[in-house]
Order: sequence, then structure tokens, then C-alpha cells
Amino acid sequence: MQYQAAAAEAGTWGYVTAARRATMEEVERLAAESAVVIFSVSTCCMCHAVKRLFWGMGVSAAVVELDEDPRAEEIDRALARLLGSRPAGGTPVPVVFIGGKLVGAMDRVMAAHINGTLVPLLKEAGALWL
Repeated sequence: MQYQAAAAEAGTWGYVTAARRATMEEVERLAAESAVVIFSVSTCCMCHAVKRLFWGMGVSAAVVELDEDPRAEEIDRALARLLGSRPAGGTPVPVVFIGGKLVGAMDRVMAAHINGTLVPLLKEAGALWL
């Protein structure tokens, strides 16, 4: 994952700036701090729905509200790189990490929930004990 993000950020000269690397490392650090981490916007209905999904399952997710974080712009760009979306289009929120691994935006989380792979991911990460 780090290599792909670095490759995506490589400019004409093939290097990644220290600021961009630091932001990616910050996102990865935040994502690894809890079993489930949700990057969210407090007024987003999809963010609210995914938080309710996890809370309804008994999962206590760490939530990073981007609209309340002073590093929001940098985090948003790092998330866009991880998701492979263009920063101009904005990052689709919510962005969910389970066990420090990127699951994706709402569509990926709901697909995992519907096809039955979400609960095993949560158990593996230590977010569910059932």
C-alpha cells in the first residue's frame, strides 16, 4: 500500500516530497490506532449510516471528523491517493480502515456487510468478540 501511494505521488523526477510522505504516514498511523477507524464528515448522511452500522454491531470505532480537524485538507488528499480518486473530485467519505487496512468508502463497507465478509474482518481485527 505504501509503495502504491508513493508511486502515485511520484512526480516527473520520481520522488515523493517529505510533506506528502508525512501526511500518508499520519493517515496510516491514525488507521492503525484502533481496530476500526472511520474518516468522516459530521454532516454527511452516509458517514452517519456507516457509524450506525458499526455501533449497531457493537463495534466501538474511532472516528476522525475531517470537518473538525485542522489537518483535514492534507488528510483528505492522502485518503484520495489511497483510494485512487482525484483530489479535485474530493474524497468520498466515509473512508473505513479495519485492522489498519483500508476497506474503502461506503460502497465497499456495505458490500462486505451484505456478502458476509465484514464480520470476519472485524473479528480478525479484534473489534468483535462474538
